[in-house]
Amino acid sequence: MGGIPAPAARAQRVMPPTPQSRMRGHVGLNQRFPNMNDILLVMTSLPDAASAQKLAQLLIEQRAAACVNQLAPCASTYRWKDNIETASEVPLVIKTTQAAYQRLEKLIREAHPYELPEIIAVPVTAGLPAYLDWVSGELTILKE
Repeated sequence: MGGIPAPAARAQRVMPPTPQSRMRGHVGLNQRFPNMNDILLVMTSLPDAASAQKLAQLLIEQRAAACVNQLAPCASTYRWKDNIETASEVPLVIKTTQAAYQRLEKLIREAHPYELPEIIAVPVTAGLPAYLDWVSGELTILKE
C-alpha cells in the first residue's frame, strides 16, 4: 500500500552536556574520558614547505607527535625588532600529549630555522574518544 513510510531511525545529534544537565546527574566529557585533557594541539609556522615537511617527519619519527598537518602557505603579519613584517609561512598543526610536549618543544626549537619560533599548545577539551586514544597510543615515551 502507498503512503508515507515511517522515518528510518534518524541519526540523533548528541549535544555536549550543559552545566544544568551535569547537575542533574549527567557525566561530563572529562569524567568519561579522563585522558582527553592529556591531548594537545600545538601550532608552529615555518618559512617554506620543505622545512615544514622536514620538521613534521622528525616529530613523527621521534614519537613526539602522532600526526602533523601541514597546511597551505599563508601570509603572516607581525612586529619583529620594531619593524612590521609580512612573510609567507607554512603552518603546522601537531597532535601530541602533555607527556610528550617537552620532547616536542625541544625538537622544534633545535630544528626550527627561526630565532624565535612560534610554539603554541592548546589543550583538547573534546574529541572522538577513539581518535584521542590513538594519539595517546602513538606517543610512547622514549628515553632521552
